[in-house]
Amino acid sequence: MKKYRVFSLLLACALLLTALAPISAYAADAPEVTAKHAILMDASHNEVLYEKAGREKAYPASITKVMTALLTVEAVDRGELTLDQPVTASASAMEGLHAQGSTANIKPGEVLTVRDLLYCLLLPSANEAANILAETVAGDKVSFVGMMNRRAQELGCTGTHFSNAHGLHADDHYTTAYDICLFTVEAMKHDIIRTIVSTASYEMPATNLSGPRQFYNTNGLISNWHYMGYVYDKAIGVKTGTTDEAGHCLVSAAVDGDEYLVCAVLGAENVKNGDSVDRRQFSESRALLKWGFKNFKYTTISKGDAPVAQVEVTLSQETDSVMVKPVGEFSRVLPVDLDVNEIETEVALFQKSVEAPIKAGQVLGTMTLSYNGEEFGSLDLVAVNSVERSELLYRKAQIIKFFSRTETKVLLGLVLAVIVVLVLRFAVFHKRRRPTGGRRQSRYSGRRRRY
Repeated sequence: MKKYRVFSLLLACALLLTALAPISAYAADAPEVTAKHAILMDASHNEVLYEKAGREKAYPASITKVMTALLTVEAVDRGELTLDQPVTASASAMEGLHAQGSTANIKPGEVLTVRDLLYCLLLPSANEAANILAETVAGDKVSFVGMMNRRAQELGCTGTHFSNAHGLHADDHYTTAYDICLFTVEAMKHDIIRTIVSTASYEMPATNLSGPRQFYNTNGLISNWHYMGYVYDKAIGVKTGTTDEAGHCLVSAAVDGDEYLVCAVLGAENVKNGDSVDRRQFSESRALLKWGFKNFKYTTISKGDAPVAQVEVTLSQETDSVMVKPVGEFSRVLPVDLDVNEIETEVALFQKSVEAPIKAGQVLGTMTLSYNGEEFGSLDLVAVNSVERSELLYRKAQIIKFFSRTETKVLLGLVLAVIVVLVLRFAVFHKRRRPTGGRRQSRYSGRRRRY
């Protein structure tokens, strides 16, 4: 049974890797992407629909703030903070920030709520808001960065290392488009984050050091304030980022009915077209999202219950084989133009033969489903009917098995050796006693009788 468990584990690992592999090869041609890195993911099922250098090292710029927001809201969920909790901005939170960096003009000593700091973080992308939240959550910025890296690892981000909470460039501050999708999907599970990143504009109330301030979302898929012509009605966020080293970046999310997609485009360019500029972090993200909704759907696959193979059966007088059939179903995001009837099947039996008894429904193998060499999933193959065991054949097999065991053979050999030794010793002993009796008889019979 142990080898079957190992086989099942290896099969599960193979199918997991398959689930993470892009399946765009089966759909209509994807739109052209000129950005250096891109990933389109079905966020509901963690399946990659399109990928371009998605696992390669890249700089995230202010997309970093999605992780900062996630850790802040998780602290709220743990009861360590509240969204309406007042926070006083420290002078240390302003240290190390570029003068030309994005800001909400928060001043040292200014008091804002955690909620307003999150709006400052995610709409105008305020760098100082990131540091203020980092100090509020962890006590200091260094400790918060440690939390960021630990949380990234927990989420399966294998190509990510953070060195700050805001995303200003540092050589050791990097990630991948795929990892960005992972922590963005996690962040979007929180209503407050989802609300903020889908908000086009927000008026922050007056504080002790400022009057009301109006903020506008920097994401062109959500708001026309900064960039005209990119708004996408299915978009629900998420975050922009730009530095000289990272280029123009966007992680976006969109919903169409039950379908939920997340897209990361990194290292895009702004290309001038006459009097206009094509800001490709938005145009290419929108094109990928539209393509994803149009060309993919969540599909349930099954193969009915017709028998597909047979397994030899031993220790039974009823039959010498049992039929197996596929059971169950699985679902995957598949191209809409893929004919499920063209999906290929491959049967893998655990054993060529099995011993009775066998119960109907007992799993005896698997059926792998694939298309053009790409595995989609597998179904269990189960016995169609039960097969009873013959006790006579079973006991006969047990006897044969017993005498076939190495230890039994060794034991029998030892017993035989002991018997041989005893027989030889008896024979030698008996032989030695015979001459002694003869000599005595000889001496007696040769004695002369006197008168």
